[in-house]
Amino acid sequence: MTDTVASRILQRATAAGWTVTTAESCTGGMVAAALTDIAGSSAIFQRGFVTYSNTAKTDMLGVAPATLGAHGAVSEEVAREMAEGARAAAGADLAVSISGIAGPGGSEFKPEGRVCFALASATGTRTETVEFGAIGRAQVRSAATDHALALLLAALPQP
Repeated sequence: MTDTVASRILQRATAAGWTVTTAESCTGGMVAAALTDIAGSSAIFQRGFVTYSNTAKTDMLGVAPATLGAHGAVSEEVAREMAEGARAAAGADLAVSISGIAGPGGSEFKPEGRVCFALASATGTRTETVEFGAIGRAQVRSAATDHALALLLAALPQP
């Protein structure tokens, strides 16, 4: 499924003349890898950001330490700043960000499988949280990758 969605993202972004970037934490670059697995992706994808640590989120994407302190890395607020920071840094038309708890672990307040997403474009930024559940680290990361790709595809203009 990932290859098909990534191919459709490439087709739509190319047709629209749009560029795409990613800001990833718990997926560790899996969305960027899915996009760059497709031949010709350099036409729409120049860079992605793997910002696993809070320091990386602050240094590379401009996430405010106050936002991290108030909401924690796994929050829609941080995902919003990640996507907006990536979009600005890459000069991209569209950015998706992901921050979550792939597991094992989590807490009563932030359980394993919780992943926050943001999608930033010229028209604004929207955020959402998906509870994938304690389905295992690899499965959460894979599901989060698929969800981020679906968000990108849905945000691109239809040809």
